[in-house]
Amino acid sequence: MTNERPFKNQLYDQFERVGKALASRRRLELLDVLAQGERSVEDLGDETGMPVANASQHLQVLRRARFVETRQEGTHVFYRIADARVFSLLQAVREVAKARLAEVDQITRDFRENRSHFEPIRMEELFERIRTDDVVVIDVRPPVEYASGHIIGARSIPIDELEARLGEIPADVDVVAYCRGPYCVFADEAVEKLRRHGRPARRLNLGFPDWKAAGLPVKVEGP
Repeated sequence: MTNERPFKNQLYDQFERVGKALASRRRLELLDVLAQGERSVEDLGDETGMPVANASQHLQVLRRARFVETRQEGTHVFYRIADARVFSLLQAVREVAKARLAEVDQITRDFRENRSHFEPIRMEELFERIRTDDVVVIDVRPPVEYASGHIIGARSIPIDELEARLGEIPADVDVVAYCRGPYCVFADEAVEKLRRHGRPARRLNLGFPDWKAAGLPVKVEGP
C-alpha cells in the first residue's frame, strides 16, 4: 500500500491557501467590490474605507491565492476577479453564513428594521417584467460599475443623484432598484427615497453579479 499522506498534506496545503485568503472581512469586501468590475487600488481603497497601502496588502494576498489578476496603466494598477468561480465561492460563503449563522439574519433585520416592508423582487420575476416592458429598472451603483456591466435596459442613476433626477423616472410605472448584492445598502436607500416621493418601488433581492452569474442578459458600455 502506498503512503498517501505526503500527497494529502500537499493537497490540503493548497486548499488552506484558499481558506487563508478568505479569512479577512477586508478581503471579502474587496472581492465583493471587484465582482462589479475592474477597479484601481485607489478606487478600492476609497470604496472600502481603507488606506491605499492597506488595500494593496490585502490585494496581494488575494493575488497570491490566484483570486485576482492585474494590469498596469501608467502608474496605476487595476485589479479584477480572476474568473467566475471566484464569485461563485464568494456566493457560497454568503449563503452558508446566512444558512448557518443566525447572527447574519439578526444583523440584517436590525439594520433594515424600518424597511421590513420593502419586499424584494426575485431575479426571475424581474426578468419576466423586463421582457414585458412594464417596469423601470435603475442601477444605483457608481457609474464606473454600471459601465463595467449592468442589467439590460437598466438606467444608471447613482444613489446620490436619485432625488435630483426623479423627473427622469415615469411616475406611473413600477421601479426596481438594484446595486451590488443582497446586503448592499444603496438599493434599500433608493426604495426608501422613491416611496417617500410616492413612487411604487422595490429592490432586487440580489445584485448585478448574481444576475450575471445566473446567465441573465447584461450589457457593457463602451466599444
